Amino acid sequence: MTPVRVLAVASEVYPLVKTGGLADVAGALPVALKTHGVEMRTLLPGYPDVMRLLSGTEELRRWPDYFGGPGRLLAGSHAGLDLFVLDVPHLYARPGNPYVTADGVDWPDNGVRFAALSRVAADIGHALVPAFVPDVVHAHDWQAGLAPAYLHYDDRPRPGTVMTIHNMAYQGKFAPALLGSIGLPWHAFNVDALEYFGGISFLKAGLRFADRITTVSPTYAKEIQSDEGGMGLGGLLRQRSDVLSGILNGVDTEVWNPQTDPHIAYRFDAEELTFRAANKAVLQQQFNLDSSDETPLLGVISRLSWQKGLDLLLEAIPTILREGMQLALLGSGDRDLQDRYQAAARANPGRIGVVIGYDEILAHLIQAGSDALIVPSRFEPCGLTQLCALRYGAVPIVSRVGGLEDTIVDIGEADTSGHDATGFKFAPVTADALAGTLRKANVAFHDKLTWRRLQRSGLATDVSWRNRAGDYAALYRDLMARRS
Repeated sequence: MTPVRVLAVASEVYPLVKTGGLADVAGALPVALKTHGVEMRTLLPGYPDVMRLLSGTEELRRWPDYFGGPGRLLAGSHAGLDLFVLDVPHLYARPGNPYVTADGVDWPDNGVRFAALSRVAADIGHALVPAFVPDVVHAHDWQAGLAPAYLHYDDRPRPGTVMTIHNMAYQGKFAPALLGSIGLPWHAFNVDALEYFGGISFLKAGLRFADRITTVSPTYAKEIQSDEGGMGLGGLLRQRSDVLSGILNGVDTEVWNPQTDPHIAYRFDAEELTFRAANKAVLQQQFNLDSSDETPLLGVISRLSWQKGLDLLLEAIPTILREGMQLALLGSGDRDLQDRYQAAARANPGRIGVVIGYDEILAHLIQAGSDALIVPSRFEPCGLTQLCALRYGAVPIVSRVGGLEDTIVDIGEADTSGHDATGFKFAPVTADALAGTLRKANVAFHDKLTWRRLQRSGLATDVSWRNRAGDYAALYRDLMARRS
């Protein structure tokens, strides 16, 4: 097996910093790749939490002026991850969310902040760190999208490049005047390079110049080639379809393991599913819901947004109430949705519980204690919560889009697919279709044999990175072979 060195570039990595699924992938993939002969080191910004948690720190490079202020490149580690950290305090030493201010507004210098990250990624690709010269630079999402562009415009021998799209909705759009201040040539401002509806797009840069493009599920790889799913970049992705592939995400099965999970009230496995009732009782207590094992408890762990279909779930609340179900929701996002969910909880005490924000411990308890987990997204590149739900015996109820389509076998399709059913899928993505599926799930819940079969099939599903990491390793090796 040919050894491969890969530099991953990401704006967030679990467990150092996390706002969404990108962090989970960036944190789990390097560990999973080790068994496939891939040495991956991850470059990320030196946010305050990163600097606080980094251990074994070594300074590799120092600059008196790096994109407007002093900076350093550090090497270190945390939780089994080998890391490079770009420590540029004037860009990254800010509290809270890595992308937005306390008021929820994008930092005005985000273009410079993430151009700096991509620039040092390209320099590492050019042997800035002699002890680690990568064969491949793997950029994640728009924040790393300029790395393939810098490598292209440097016009020197370079490593192979891979661009992974975690969500087409986030494209890194900025004014064209930024080009001059981030060290890219003005001729990059054209429709065949970075120009995008009069501005520039970091995501487009990565999609245009990377040798390979991946996204996080096969169905999403097809959807983003359409005009609607591509969100302005569908034409480019159709042109590059020969280098585009979908590789499903996995979850870290050590972090998400109901047999050892320290965050849940009672641990269990497929042979001890009766212990889920104890977690359900604790979850009902946490959300101020009526205590009842016979009442179906629906869980939601989500960003509250149009994309996630959480407005549709609001419209389905009358169905939830009529069917005698409960709802426990954990999430934050659109202020209007937050207010409406909190109002629904106040109007229906004991039936609907809402916690605004994100709490990792509570997320684990929802997976372990809810009977079903709802993911009603209008589009969903892969989705991780439904994978965790399978792992914990919470039956997924999902829309037929993206990775949700690829990872859940609908109760009505088990015979034709050759796989055992693991949940419920609905289409079109409307409130009526969701309500109908909730009614169907309620009937199945009260058929204990059917429900237990769904749970056991989910628990038997491989949601780990084992096979997915092998697909990435094969992609890297194929890229290296073609470039040589």
